[in-house]
Amino acid sequence: MSDRSVQLSKEIRKESLKMVFNAKASHIGGALSMADLLAVMYEEILNLSPENVNDNNRDRFLLSKGHACTGLYAVLALKKFFSTDELLNYSADDSLLLSHASHKVNGVELSTGSLGHALPVACGIALAAKRRNKSFKIYCMLSDGELDEGSNWEAILFAPQHKLDNLIVIVDYNRIQSFGSVKEVLDLHPLDKKFESFNWNVIQIDGHDHDQIKSAFLAAGKNKIYPTVIIANTVKGKGVSFMENDLLWHYRPPSEDQLNEAIKEVGS
Repeated sequence: MSDRSVQLSKEIRKESLKMVFNAKASHIGGALSMADLLAVMYEEILNLSPENVNDNNRDRFLLSKGHACTGLYAVLALKKFFSTDELLNYSADDSLLLSHASHKVNGVELSTGSLGHALPVACGIALAAKRRNKSFKIYCMLSDGELDEGSNWEAILFAPQHKLDNLIVIVDYNRIQSFGSVKEVLDLHPLDKKFESFNWNVIQIDGHDHDQIKSAFLAAGKNKIYPTVIIANTVKGKGVSFMENDLLWHYRPPSEDQLNEAIKEVGS
């Protein structure tokens, strides 16, 4: 396990909490659940940095669950794509840091938040890259509730048909969506079997174990036939005990006392 990715995940959580508190905004639970995935990706996996952000051969990362953009903004600022001072302006009038992911922010590939959009775009990028003999990879992170969208399943059919082995999808499988548990709203079980039946290479991991996360991405990078999906079993609100597995934190910002307690827990 990399000490750098562990520390980065803590900082992502802290900055996300502060952004949501300052803006009195929503979606902190989903930002916290993907923090470890983002930390490993940006610290150890992606060929993407402030220096090559406009290079045509860079890796692409598309956050389809754009409502949880505080996590993405946090990691980009911490990796110096832009100043961390900008995070103070999250969701403010005239700020580039909109409350859903905006492509106007340095390092953000695609404006997202309307669910089910990013994976079809990722498929298009992956297909174009293969036809142009480009070696970069395309990563796309989905929420589990987002898999209710039919546009995703069209893309999930499309990718193996065109043998998009340069495409790696991550499902942040925290099992809670906007109106309840995934099982109650629209059950995805067995998610692995569904992807396998569509001819995907499927890897299941603990989405908070940095060693498993890194190993999964490295294994996905070696696959040379079909696209890979990493089903990351996560906890909504991970890292803050009173937020974990609680639907309320899909919507609610913390109070000042809750913020202080949450930052204390995250840093421990």
